[in-house]
Amino acid sequence: MVEQFIEVDGLRTRYLEEGEGQQPVLLLHGASLGSSADVWKRNLEPLAGYGLRVIAFDQPGFGGTDNPEDYSVAYRRRFILQFMDALGIRKAHLVGHSQAGAMAVGLAFEQPDRISRIVVMATGSLLPPLENAKQSGAREGEEGTATEPTFQDTRALLEHNLFNHSLITHAEMQTRHRMSTGKNFQAFLERSHAAQTGGAKEAVPLWQRLDQVGVPMLFIYGKQDRGSAAERAALLKHRYPRLNLHVIDRCKHLVQWDAASQFETLGGRFLSS
Repeated sequence: MVEQFIEVDGLRTRYLEEGEGQQPVLLLHGASLGSSADVWKRNLEPLAGYGLRVIAFDQPGFGGTDNPEDYSVAYRRRFILQFMDALGIRKAHLVGHSQAGAMAVGLAFEQPDRISRIVVMATGSLLPPLENAKQSGAREGEEGTATEPTFQDTRALLEHNLFNHSLITHAEMQTRHRMSTGKNFQAFLERSHAAQTGGAKEAVPLWQRLDQVGVPMLFIYGKQDRGSAAERAALLKHRYPRLNLHVIDRCKHLVQWDAASQFETLGGRFLSS
């Protein structure tokens, strides 16, 4: 795995790369406080083993990438294509975790000629709501604290998102906490503000238009993930019986950690087929 930097839209952008395959795959982290390309470190080499060129980058305002002026989700979605352009990538597979899953699907609608295949992981906004269930006012990616997190706060958020707490090593904690403080915490506050003051929601939610996506898709959810994800995934499968959807037991929100081998097998075969 090689850590590199490249300038994209005036921002110094950090990314990790593994593999020399001809087909590029971009791994897109979620938007929770502390998220970065490092969330994919354990998956890069196994996915590259399927003959893929695997790239995970820190989105604007995350990890080692500069903070942007525009903190909207729309900007981060456009940035994916700008990052591809900077690396000379015309078309790529996208693997989107949490909020980034919806970003990937949105790009498939906007720029279908740039996207080959999509893997959606633990994206709650792409699941139908349960009947009579109360909807949370928080959006994906707003999980965090109102003040800069302590080491204990960072651990608590990781434990909330992981089924297997033994995966939270001291080294992982140090990385996650470093990515949760300083300029990254300021960016988190800016994103939260942008989400509250953003424009109107889409008239028709993306989950109601999944049959219109023009590229092959694979959906993976954790059975114990928050927001009744397993039940809602069953509703989605009922609505779209041909959807390639998997629900993995003993797995919460960080599917790529809790179910690393299953994700790598499912994703690797799907993306290399």
